[in-house]
Amino acid sequence: MDSSAAALIGMGLAAAGFAGSGIGLGTLFGKAIEAIARQPGAESQVSKYIWIGMAFVEAVALYGLVVVFIIMGKG
Repeated sequence: MDSSAAALIGMGLAAAGFAGSGIGLGTLFGKAIEAIARQPGAESQVSKYIWIGMAFVEAVALYGLVVVFIIMGKG
């Protein structure tokens, strides 16, 4: 296997973080909606944690994108 094929495989594996990010965001917002439906008074507190969790989940996708670009530049 030459290095260009390995680079393409590596970029595909690094891009798999996007799927994990999508699953994480879906779970995050689904559970947040459930929590707000059960305790409407806690909406302000829950929404604060939603934003923090969303930032962490999106960071995973951004790290994957950076790795893809690094591999693309070297390959």
